[in-house]
Amino acid sequence: MLHKTRGIVLKTTNYSESSVVVQIFTEKFGLQSYLLNGVKKPKAKIKLNMLQPLHLLELIVYHKPSGSLQRVSELRNQPVLQSVPYDIIKSSITLFINEVLYKSLKLHYEDEPLFNFIFNSVELLDKSDEGLANFHLYFLMRLTKFLGFYPDRTLESDGQFFDLREGGYTRDQPLHLLIIDKGLITDFKNLLSSSFENLALLNINQANRKILLSKILDYYRLHIESFGDVKSHLILEEVLN
Repeated sequence: MLHKTRGIVLKTTNYSESSVVVQIFTEKFGLQSYLLNGVKKPKAKIKLNMLQPLHLLELIVYHKPSGSLQRVSELRNQPVLQSVPYDIIKSSITLFINEVLYKSLKLHYEDEPLFNFIFNSVELLDKSDEGLANFHLYFLMRLTKFLGFYPDRTLESDGQFFDLREGGYTRDQPLHLLIIDKGLITDFKNLLSSSFENLALLNINQANRKILLSKILDYYRLHIESFGDVKSHLILEEVLN
């Protein structure tokens, strides 16, 4: 049976000389793997460059609930990203976010709020000209709302530390090092209180931004099983510097 759905490209893997398997986070079915034949051929209807990380799609797909490898009837980029593929900062942000999403998204079922958040965030990044240096930090913290470990902000006004393990603020320093301490706590609070539209007003210096990103990735490792190491942030930090 054919189904129409939107999708977000996460990973493309070679399958044969001319075919690939693409992991796509879909609006209707969650994370799915699709076999696309002939995409490397010169006259292919669906071309490989349409399947870049976080490219946005409209799809008509065959779907079998018990199938591990699905098939695509039609695919097109919609909307077509205008600046992300050509802007070094935006493309580096995209690669980093894509890696985090690939390690975070496990669900093979519909999650419309999560899908819309990611889809709309990519569109916003494509249209944004300001606040790019903090975009990835804010995206990661907003994403935790949908993944189930958004920070408990009950004690935010008086909190001097953020306990990464417990996911909340505390007035006293915890008896472990998995924390955001006094040197970063103001930047962290401002990050959580910001919005995509106001990221240009978020003043985080380069050194603090680097440490804060490391702490946020620690937070993900603590709350997502088998999250592992993220490598693309090194490229992103180099570009932002």
